[in-house]
Amino acid sequence: MSTGSFVFVLHSHLPYCRKAGVWPFGEEWVFEAMAETYIPLLDIVSDLVARGVPARLTVGLTPVLLDQLQDPYMLFRFDEYVETKIAAAEGDIARFEAESEGRLRDLARFYRDRYEKVRTSFHERYRRDLVSAFRRLQDEGHIELVAGAATHAYLPLLARESSVCAQVKVGCDTYERCFGRKPMGIWLPECGYRPRDSSRSEPGSAFGRAGMDGVLGAMGIRHFFVDAHAIQGGTPVGMYGAGFPQRQPPPRYVPSRPGFTTYLPYSLPGSGIAVLGRNERTALQVWSSEWGYPGDGNYREFHKRDSISGFRYWKVTSRLVDLGSKEVYQHEAALARAREHADHFVGLVERLLGDFHRDTGKHGIIVAPFDVELFGHWWMEGLDWLRWAIEGLARSENVDLTTAAGYLENHPPSGRIDLVESSWGMGGGHYIWDNEATGWMWDEVHASEGEMERIAAMVACADDGPVRPPRPDGDFSAWTPDGAPRSFRERILRQAAREALLLQSSDWPFLVTTDQAADYASRRFLEHRHRFTRLLDALQQGDATPEAMRYLEEIEAIDALFPDIDPAAFSVKQGSASRR
Repeated sequence: MSTGSFVFVLHSHLPYCRKAGVWPFGEEWVFEAMAETYIPLLDIVSDLVARGVPARLTVGLTPVLLDQLQDPYMLFRFDEYVETKIAAAEGDIARFEAESEGRLRDLARFYRDRYEKVRTSFHERYRRDLVSAFRRLQDEGHIELVAGAATHAYLPLLARESSVCAQVKVGCDTYERCFGRKPMGIWLPECGYRPRDSSRSEPGSAFGRAGMDGVLGAMGIRHFFVDAHAIQGGTPVGMYGAGFPQRQPPPRYVPSRPGFTTYLPYSLPGSGIAVLGRNERTALQVWSSEWGYPGDGNYREFHKRDSISGFRYWKVTSRLVDLGSKEVYQHEAALARAREHADHFVGLVERLLGDFHRDTGKHGIIVAPFDVELFGHWWMEGLDWLRWAIEGLARSENVDLTTAAGYLENHPPSGRIDLVESSWGMGGGHYIWDNEATGWMWDEVHASEGEMERIAAMVACADDGPVRPPRPDGDFSAWTPDGAPRSFRERILRQAAREALLLQSSDWPFLVTTDQAADYASRRFLEHRHRFTRLLDALQQGDATPEAMRYLEEIEAIDALFPDIDPAAFSVKQGSASRR
């Protein structure tokens, strides 16, 4: 008999990259994730199920990512990307053969075979439809898919409840369109949470903010996830560690909360929504750059690329050596370490749950949430580790491998909790998104929130039902379900709503703070703000001039997401639903 339950939560999000750059920033972010993580993950779960292993995962796919995974243009570009990778590997094979570099030649063959398998799975196994593949796994009871905010906006820093509501509503609508059911759970972007009726601000933020609980309840959400310190207090560990020394958050300590633990679920007073907390011990064992599994010297080094093909042919070797001193990667040795680490992880989970059960007599839960791109993309062997960890936990007599919804169905919360304002970012607060380098962004976001709310209140958008599927060229914005063109006014409103949501994406301030792609993020942010402003100017003019029509068509062809978006989602009336 099991002494506790374990839940893998794999969250996946990428910004809207369609027609917004290629390399090093842009569309290739999506293609890399598809080839290195999403398709191999689907292969792993499908293979385990075919072998009779009761694989269970909770998976979050953000609406903006789901949209790109179904976009005809992006799928065509992905085919091109995979063919380019196979050709690059073939080139390396010939080059290393000519240079008598046998080990590198064999690694080039490994990459060629890897991408050929991805191509085969994409076309033959999933018929170029990854979203439907995830849907089938949920329909068959193997995974739970949770909803997300429309463009992964960092919700605690939005100034208006109508914006929070729009992000969640578009997210839930997209989920229902893609998966044929309403979501039970949601992944709050960056585990960012603010309590009901909170009026206090983080240092440096001068605006008051409404709570989120009512919005989630109004949308039918039954559970979500937070970081450990939101439940048990203490010093926040965060998810991103101290990897960005150029900016560090102010010291933050949440008073300890005796009696509360991440090994149990809790419900929020007044809403009944269940909350599950991240288990720090298991999370750090996988994620920590200092003593987590991915830092092992046998694993592939992510940061060193071949100067011609871009493939990575070296191993971590040691965290203490520079990139020039990295040794050639040995795949079989890395797989052996991945198997050892998976076995260690299964034993760790069994021990932690066993200790909690002995101490309390209760059936506890360990929730281990990760960005899914960690597995396969950042940590190449992480997918093999994940497969063996899932199989080991599924066969364990001491652990019930389950989904978040499955656990809560059998073990509903018996206690209540008032959560503190929190995230899983550095310092456990909002600093990584709101700091001296990004404050100007939030000024623009808050201004656009007010503009969008006023537009939604003044202009009624006719409810014409679900929009028909996109045309082959991906341009659906100008068409109604019966095939008649939308009015110029309605198209302006819908595109303005898309630009407002894209402007709110958490990716832009995150990339500025971390300096990973600061110039790109700033440019993208300003582009969406400019498009939003020009669309409002055209709306105010009222006439569909040739210039205004050309501009609208141009932007509709670039930012072509959320076909069924309703600008009324931003109205005060819509937002007030969370207060009823």
